[in-house]
Amino acid sequence: MLHEGPVPSFDPETWRLEVWGRVEQELSLSWADLGELPRIEVQRDFHCVTTWSRFDNRWGGVPVAALLERARPTPAATHVVLHAYDAIAYTTNLALSDFARDDNLLATHHDGEPLTPEHGGPIRAVVHHLYAWKSCKWLAGLELVEVDRRGFWETRGYHTHGDPWTEERYSHQEGKTARQRFRKLWKATRGDD
Repeated sequence: MLHEGPVPSFDPETWRLEVWGRVEQELSLSWADLGELPRIEVQRDFHCVTTWSRFDNRWGGVPVAALLERARPTPAATHVVLHAYDAIAYTTNLALSDFARDDNLLATHHDGEPLTPEHGGPIRAVVHHLYAWKSCKWLAGLELVEVDRRGFWETRGYHTHGDPWTEERYSHQEGKTARQRFRKLWKATRGDD
């Protein structure tokens, strides 16, 4: 359970999920409103940039697609910035195409139990195919933007995309393909820079 700053408190009477920016319909959903949206359950692995993985997680919650269907992103929307309820104003950025995948969700449950506050409850984004820092804990809002804008960890040197299969960990790797990184490493081990 890695996170910066203290775990925020949750009051279901005052909690809101806001959706704004490049959308046709801005949203301000209460906890009760969120409970009325469609739900899905998916089983996926979860990968942390610190090199651990947890396999076969069963996540339950609101599909991202259901929320985007209500907000209707404009053609100008290319990225989303996820905002957290926390003391450090945590954000993370995603290409809208990464966020909108069918198996991504706003999770309220993990392995059949409500998410604990330490794991991002009452709700966190879950973006299975990217490193865990892209799955924003304590989700407060979705800001759809037309230009990519780095989030909390991305401004501190993490990769803007975060694909675990190509080990996109750090910003210095951006713009390089896995093959280019391998070739450079291979040459370095042979001594022919």
